Amino acid sequence: MKKSLKRLVIDSASKFLYIGLYEDLECLGKYYAEGNNDHSVKLMSEIENIFRKNNVKVKDLDEIIIGIGPGSYTGLRIGVVVAKMFAWNDDIPVRTVSSLAIYASSVTTEGLILSEIDARRGNSFLGLYKKVGKTLVLADDEKLVNLEEYKESIKEAYEVVGSGEPNLEVILNSDITTLVKDIHGLNPNYLRITEAERNLK
Repeated sequence: MKKSLKRLVIDSASKFLYIGLYEDLECLGKYYAEGNNDHSVKLMSEIENIFRKNNVKVKDLDEIIIGIGPGSYTGLRIGVVVAKMFAWNDDIPVRTVSSLAIYASSVTTEGLILSEIDARRGNSFLGLYKKVGKTLVLADDEKLVNLEEYKESIKEAYEVVGSGEPNLEVILNSDITTLVKDIHGLNPNYLRITEAERNLK
């Protein structure tokens, strides 16, 4: 009989914090809420709550899926740190996924999806994805640019998404995760800031 897989999914790249505990594709428990610059406080306490309610320990995990950004919020790093800590202490495989892909996976309709995380000063972290059945394909490289200008460059109909709980089935069916070979080398993806932002500094 095939062993069921327990996965922990974490994303803290934006103002929304997502934590999900899965057994195969069944969500055993989740936390999804808009934070108030308190991801570092909420993350561990909510993981502990979900684990306790499901009688699960870290060592029971078969895999961790971590959203690695892009993002500029201080919470982004704490999610990656927790994933690294769990993985290192209990030898758990880790897969990374773009936080923009996580948002895109929440959309139920097929077609182009513009996934967006606010980067302030009119700029956004953007990822243009295409939903085909239960899969996602990256249609354009993720970037940090002006949202309205980028919208004008899209010639097809699209849906904008700026938050959303991940659809794990879509993530697992798509070629959008990367297995981490060296846990010590796992880092968030901040994307490079624009020249305009550098000049403001």
